[in-house]
Amino acid sequence: MRDKMYDDLALERLIKDRFGVDIEVRQTIVLKAPVSRTAQASLFLTEKKQLYLFVSGQSKLVLADVIKIVSRMGLKAELYIPPKGRPHYFDELAAEKFHDVFPGRKNVNDDDLRFYRSLVTYNPALVLISEIKDGHVYQFDSDSITNWRVAAKFAYRRIRTS
Repeated sequence: MRDKMYDDLALERLIKDRFGVDIEVRQTIVLKAPVSRTAQASLFLTEKKQLYLFVSGQSKLVLADVIKIVSRMGLKAELYIPPKGRPHYFDELAAEKFHDVFPGRKNVNDDDLRFYRSLVTYNPALVLISEIKDGHVYQFDSDSITNWRVAAKFAYRRIRTS
């Protein structure tokens, strides 16, 4: 019981330091579940009944990796939260990567940056989840045929209000 409180408190502080989001963990659905050979994820519900996924890894993760992890876990993302103080983080780094490849291009639009956004470094990652697709949250398991097994059963769908 005490370890769970310390884990929740450490997670809250880490999220506040890295992402500038003030979160109070109400319920932890999955804590430090493996999502690849080198990454782990925690899925939790806040006091405001918002579902968040926190992903961290030992190796370099890019936005494309996090998108794939969210999908394989059986979740649907609503928002990928950028680091604290950098609201246009993904666009800035995507533009830099684009200009490294195409240094002469001046007019860059959103379609040009789509691929390069997926190459932006994103470790740790914080994702606001809109729904759990089939009521099961999956985790990586190298012994399984599909490499994924059920970690928890939890039903969640966020209903948007104006």
